[in-house]
Amino acid sequence: MARARERREEWKVTDAVLWTAQGSGKWGSGDAISALLVLPLLSLASASAVNHRAPEAKQEHDIGCSDASRTLPGTWYQPLDHFAHSLFRRQTTNATNSTSPAGFPPVGSPTWTAAYPSDTPDSTKMPQAWKDALNAAVQAGKIPNIPLGHQTSSGSNPTYGSLDPNGPEVCSGTYQCRIPGQIWDAPAGTLGLSFDDGPLPPSDRLYAFLKQNNLHATHFFIGENILQYWKEFLLAFETNQDDIAVHTYTHPYMTTLSNEDVVAQLGWTMQIIYDSTGGRLAGYWRPPYGDTDTRVTAIAKEVFGLTTVVWNQDTEDWSIGEAHGTTPAAIQKNFQTWLAGPKSPGLIILEHELMNSTVQAFMDGFPLMTQNNWSIVSVAQLNNSNAYQNSKNSTNPVLSAVLTAGGGNRAGLPTAPPTSSVLPSTSSAAQVSALTSASSTQSLSGAQRNAAREMRSPMQAMFAVIAGLCVSLFVRL
Repeated sequence: MARARERREEWKVTDAVLWTAQGSGKWGSGDAISALLVLPLLSLASASAVNHRAPEAKQEHDIGCSDASRTLPGTWYQPLDHFAHSLFRRQTTNATNSTSPAGFPPVGSPTWTAAYPSDTPDSTKMPQAWKDALNAAVQAGKIPNIPLGHQTSSGSNPTYGSLDPNGPEVCSGTYQCRIPGQIWDAPAGTLGLSFDDGPLPPSDRLYAFLKQNNLHATHFFIGENILQYWKEFLLAFETNQDDIAVHTYTHPYMTTLSNEDVVAQLGWTMQIIYDSTGGRLAGYWRPPYGDTDTRVTAIAKEVFGLTTVVWNQDTEDWSIGEAHGTTPAAIQKNFQTWLAGPKSPGLIILEHELMNSTVQAFMDGFPLMTQNNWSIVSVAQLNNSNAYQNSKNSTNPVLSAVLTAGGGNRAGLPTAPPTSSVLPSTSSAAQVSALTSASSTQSLSGAQRNAAREMRSPMQAMFAVIAGLCVSLFVRL
């Protein structure tokens, strides 16, 4: 992994030199009868709706619970009066081109570049709204209070003192412990396609190959790489229309960081993706080195609404060229074993767009994927999920609402009915409501957030009253 980090630094130096040189429902008779019975009650329902307040939202944390990794149906979304939308509104600009929708500076412009950290983000300087969301989650008991992971040397597996990393308290991904709600496997017969560590110069060749073969992938991007290699970023997002996800801002071992530093790593990566995709909220993240645990997974989910994606097969392609590292031949041998083997569970293979050799390894293995009749799907769209929390994919419109589930469901997450017990908790900030614009970081006061959280639109409340009356009348009939 040291070589992988060095490779990213080499690209930074090379790029700096180049920049210097270049300057449906149905209506039946029963429904009609119910409607006639309910019509006289409409005025009463409307009047009641004006002052209606929703019950306090409650959501149990999903870690360690077999059925708690819940999500809402694909048609449910946060209403427009939810405070998430206030936190995401940006100051408008005079942007005119396709890479800079109204309210967003052009990607790559000086204004855009100046909005983000140039290196490891300082958590003491992150937006107050992110701090508030973290504090709310901690106070609500949503974030496990376990020790930070400790490394005895660079690149070593984090340890937790006397705690078992495979035990329920920690459940470290580094030790292959799976937390309910995380995604490790694809559906049977499906290969979830994704690449880590971009965007980088070798990415150009990968994107051309994907487009040539009509493939879409999820790119787990590093925030500072987006900042530096924004042209490659636009190739992935605009030209290829691929899915963009979070791989932290500077690629650290996340379990070794404080709660605040975890938030900064995720938040700034989400922010630059949000600002560079017309306001799309990333729905997925992958921990560098697979290093996550109950605490880090909870912060990602409760503060930012992120679903953790890991993998069930590892090419170790990042180690090509290192002493004792893998080789292209070894990767192809593994591909043959995995792709010609059982179709259940489906495959999520760890691959990188880090070097030309890692890109070539995927290109060499691709024929085996098609020859063995695998259905190749972007990881973020497994099970017909939404790639983003407020948009189906990179081409569908961005909704003025935060989706909590995809067309279908988030991959691997069971459906739950839209009841108050599964509504986003205050600490989840409506799943990413804590994100603020880097150019406009106003946050709501605690009182404003509480008032907004409790409000529901009058129309929504009216329909709730009518639905209850209809059910009651039907039962009596």
